[in-house]
Amino acid sequence: MARVYATSSQYQEYTGEAPPTDIDVRLRRASAFLDSQVFRLCVYDTDATTGMPTNALVLEAFANACCAQVEWGVQVGDVTGAAGVGWGTVEIGTAKLSRSVTSTSGDEAPGRQIAPAVWDALRSPDLTPDILWVGAVTTC
Repeated sequence: MARVYATSSQYQEYTGEAPPTDIDVRLRRASAFLDSQVFRLCVYDTDATTGMPTNALVLEAFANACCAQVEWGVQVGDVTGAAGVGWGTVEIGTAKLSRSVTSTSGDEAPGRQIAPAVWDALRSPDLTPDILWVGAVTTC
């Protein structure tokens, strides 16, 4: 079951703005993206049934991180990563950029980058190592 770490009301509280009409889809995608790119590399206690963090501070930090990721996509104008796919040559005034169209996957697109504010949410001084380890990699 996919976890969604934030609600539309949390997004509105976080940004101070009305959420986009497709906010539930964006929050679900941001949650899945952060699960695969960030949260899976963290150590924290989870609910055995839902997989959600059990500590309220960790849960709040994950919600803020998710809202930050959605806000980032809105601000950069790329919520899916598709903006980085398919361009070969771009000219703006005298500046000219080119790259191979076949070598672009979209992973470098702004919509596929981790928002800087995600790290701010996860590096709060309230998130002590006994409740959240960010970037922890262990082996059994």
